[in-house]
Amino acid sequence: MSSSEVSAGMLQQPGVATIQTVGGRYFDFADPDASVIDIGDIAHSLSNQCRFTGHPKTFYSVAEHSIWCSHIVPPDDAAAALLHDAAEAYCGDMSSPLKALLPEYKIIEKRVEAVVMRRFGISLPLPDSVKTADNLLLRLEQRFAMNSTDRWSTVDYDADLPNIALRFWPPTEARRQFISRAVELGIVAWDLSMETYR
Repeated sequence: MSSSEVSAGMLQQPGVATIQTVGGRYFDFADPDASVIDIGDIAHSLSNQCRFTGHPKTFYSVAEHSIWCSHIVPPDDAAAALLHDAAEAYCGDMSSPLKALLPEYKIIEKRVEAVVMRRFGISLPLPDSVKTADNLLLRLEQRFAMNSTDRWSTVDYDADLPNIALRFWPPTEARRQFISRAVELGIVAWDLSMETYR
């Protein structure tokens, strides 16, 4: 491999606190600042992770959820909304009720989130509109992904549902849509001749 791949973490040796990404890089939870954060790794992981710990009636990815979030916030907040769950590409999509019982996990997740957001120039804390959009999507997803009419304590039932039709994209399409949206929002540039991002 080239020296640039070495410097980009491609040949970093795995340690006890590292995971390998689809791009062949290692992410180090003990030293996340030294890890390479790549939009392709994020898109691939989020598109393969199902919301609600895998319990929707039909596969519905974290990537698709993030895309819809980016469409219902003010335009200036769209990049932050698209990436609001990007840390889950490295930490996994743990359910909120379980996460609430694991304060040490939340500390690690926040550390990873800070590194990811810094990589793409997103300021923390995220805009209030992102949390609002996340909660609105939760209500929509409860109804159409989970087919549930129960009253969940974390859902605002007074707000109007966003005018969005969930698509339930398979992982390959969710990944493509996520990267396309990232390019549209200027998070990354796309080189059509090479079919790569940078």
